[in-house]
Amino acid sequence: MKNLQLILLFTVLVTVNSFAQEINWVSLGEAMELQKKTPKKIMMDVYTNWCGPCKMLDKNTFRNADVVNYVNKNYYAVKFNGEGNDSINFNNKVFTNPNYKAANKNRRNSAHEFARYLQIQAYPTIVFFDENGGVIAPIPGYQTPTDLELYLKLFETDMYKEMNTRKKFNEYAKAFKPEFKG
Repeated sequence: MKNLQLILLFTVLVTVNSFAQEINWVSLGEAMELQKKTPKKIMMDVYTNWCGPCKMLDKNTFRNADVVNYVNKNYYAVKFNGEGNDSINFNNKVFTNPNYKAANKNRRNSAHEFARYLQIQAYPTIVFFDENGGVIAPIPGYQTPTDLELYLKLFETDMYKEMNTRKKFNEYAKAFKPEFKG
């Protein structure tokens, strides 16, 4: 009986823990509306269906407990398919993907107008927006939890505003002590 209770307790803990490992993803429109009530920065994952590093980012980084907790507390998280067919309303302009081909759903497709607007040149790219919806910076490439931690904390604390040279950023990055578990 005691073993059964331990198994049940372990099952409950694993179940609760697995639910806690999810980033609260919303659409860009939802994030912009949420910002009006509770201002937070936005972290947007720009991905494609065919991108291997994008899938690794989802599996390894966006399921990391430290990343999940930090993002959910300090950001609105948005997923955006850079070659998808969604209609995006941003700064009173509607962005679409007029050359989207449904037959290419899991293969390379036409770049979305919003991806072009954000100057996305590689997938994945994580784009950070300020509390007013202004673009702070796109960060291209796969990011480990500790790689992403540097940017999450840099942008969330507004320290990036003090970094007007590459040298200042390099000093920040060199002095940065990651706390997230990899």
